[in-house]
Amino acid sequence: MPAFEDDDRPKKKIAHEIGQDLTLLSVGELNERIALLREEVVRLEADIAKKQSTRSAADQFFRK
Repeated sequence: MPAFEDDDRPKKKIAHEIGQDLTLLSVGELNERIALLREEVVRLEADIAKKQSTRSAADQFFRK
């Protein structure tokens, strides 16, 4: 059975654990983590805005 080349293997999904040891990560890997976390912040903020909008609509409906 032929050995797999690194390029042929499925890439591991980047995951970041808050507080994990960063000493073994390269600058590139750290930049990837920062991008991942920024995307997550945007996603969380969008969900907050959606929930606040839903709450506001419900408050206005029940005020009548």
